Amino acid sequence: MFKPTVGPIIGHTTTNHVRIFLRGEQQDESLVFAGIRYRREGEVRWSQGVFSKLSILRDMSDVIALNDLATDTEYEYQAGWFSPMSPVHTVETVQELPLQWPRETYRFRTHSSKTTTPRAYIVGSCRYLRMTAGVAITPHTGDRIFASISQLAQQAEPPISAMLMTGDQIYVDDLNVIAPDREYTEILSKYRTAFAQPHIAKLMSGTPTYMILDDHEIEDNWPANESKADAYLYRNAMAAYELYQASHGPAHELLPRGQPSKKLEQYWYQFTEGDIEWFVTDSRTRRNLSADDRRILDEEQEQALCKWLVHSPARVKCVVTSVMFYPDRKSQGDDAWKAFPEQRLRLLETIRSHRIKNVLFISGDVHGSLTSRLTHSEDPDFEVHTIVSSPLCNSKLLPYAKASTFMLDQPLAQTAAGDYRHQLTSDVISQDNFAHLIVDQAQIRVNYHDRDGKPLQSVTIPLR
Repeated sequence: MFKPTVGPIIGHTTTNHVRIFLRGEQQDESLVFAGIRYRREGEVRWSQGVFSKLSILRDMSDVIALNDLATDTEYEYQAGWFSPMSPVHTVETVQELPLQWPRETYRFRTHSSKTTTPRAYIVGSCRYLRMTAGVAITPHTGDRIFASISQLAQQAEPPISAMLMTGDQIYVDDLNVIAPDREYTEILSKYRTAFAQPHIAKLMSGTPTYMILDDHEIEDNWPANESKADAYLYRNAMAAYELYQASHGPAHELLPRGQPSKKLEQYWYQFTEGDIEWFVTDSRTRRNLSADDRRILDEEQEQALCKWLVHSPARVKCVVTSVMFYPDRKSQGDDAWKAFPEQRLRLLETIRSHRIKNVLFISGDVHGSLTSRLTHSEDPDFEVHTIVSSPLCNSKLLPYAKASTFMLDQPLAQTAAGDYRHQLTSDVISQDNFAHLIVDQAQIRVNYHDRDGKPLQSVTIPLR
């Protein structure tokens, strides 16, 4: 067996289930299979291999789910791919082959079912890895910060439950003026290169990683800049996104045999860990830009989000939106929630009228990091926080956000019932960084680190 050409990537993880993405390589007309075997840490005997037949239709990649795992347990696993001699093998018959597994051993941990257990997460976005003719230019620059995240993850207490990558994991349009990528093969190559860099590969092989797209997975400021000719680009970009980002997430339902369905109804999704729940929105592909019904989330998604906010019993509710919920930018804000004030107000009024506590909006996009608190002039019980983490790696062509970038001296929204007012609860970080969130019973601690892992600032958000 050979090492995966991309992966393994640990995706959606629960108390007894984990999804693992990996990619092999095409071998002329021969069959190719990927496989995983695993065991509890400290055990000698490996499980029987779990295999999948790879297809060029999925760029020789697949997601293998491991089920019926023990709760809150450390596992080690091996992963690889191979092409058998016989052309008639199936995923059942290859289990009988005397395979030599790749020597490298990876680890993951299933989640605890205890609701009182403190949890920790990594949040980041916007990783610019400049590509020219399919080759990463100075790839160590775009990979450097993941070495720091890996080091933190190895020492973190509580352990890191998941990494949330909230958009612009790749830049399809990184040379958009000169030579934008439009072909499916070009975009696939970009994903392979981006996710195969050594430090991010190491991190994702052991840390559950959840992803959602932003505009650069397609085109800058999509769909505002969409032209008639972009239908071809969109099909190719989203097909590649589904393979490399959505495939290992919880948007895919499990089939009766315990493996994820290949069918995908939508890109937004939810997941739960203890009494912390996440609603990861698709604030990019379901937009309606018409004047009479402007929406950043389609009606179905908005209804699902409001229903979740109102009825979920979770103590902490994290809403991920790749573009900023607030504060608004002074300029170039029409790509974020600023341009959809009616829908934003509906969400805020839902939270306020139902007295929902401990709601956080988590985003990236702006190439600057900050935390901010939102209150209501006539309702002292209302409070919402935002946590912004961006970028993981900036381009020299793009500026960092600063405090002066944002509209901070006026209400976010004014209604007959009162004003929604916000204030920064942190400095605005204008350099490459990531956020380390620690959620315990009393508070959320937001620790920002630079690309070398050095602390930049810490913010405490009290829970109610």
